Amino acid sequence: QVQFAESGGGLVQPGGSLRLSCVASGSGFNHYHIGWFRQAPGRAHEEVSCIGSNGVTYYHDSVKGRFTISRDSAKDTVYLQMTSLKPEDTAIYHCAFAPLGCGLGAGPLPRWNQGTQVTVSS
Repeated sequence: QVQFAESGGGLVQPGGSLRLSCVASGSGFNHYHIGWFRQAPGRAHEEVSCIGSNGVTYYHDSVKGRFTISRDSAKDTVYLQMTSLKPEDTAIYHCAFAPLGCGLGAGPLPRWNQGTQVTVSS
């Protein structure tokens, strides 16, 4: 059973950058679509980006051109490089499977870990 551990969040000023990491433990990681999701206070989870098992990527319109997702299969890790950060990017960021495919959410029974907090503020 694959489990995820997110890291790399922090406090950054508007316009700044962060790189989030999602490290998987367990087997079969590279066969799955892996997404980054975020939850802002009082809001539902939102799929920010996803990378398919074949390397195809998805980005929410709000992050296109600013965020880049990548995958290091040798390290069982998915990264989210975030640039030109805005206050509205503030949220807890989670990684999870995208069982229905990239851009289709985390499925009916997502399993959220602790995530990593991203705060964009001056």
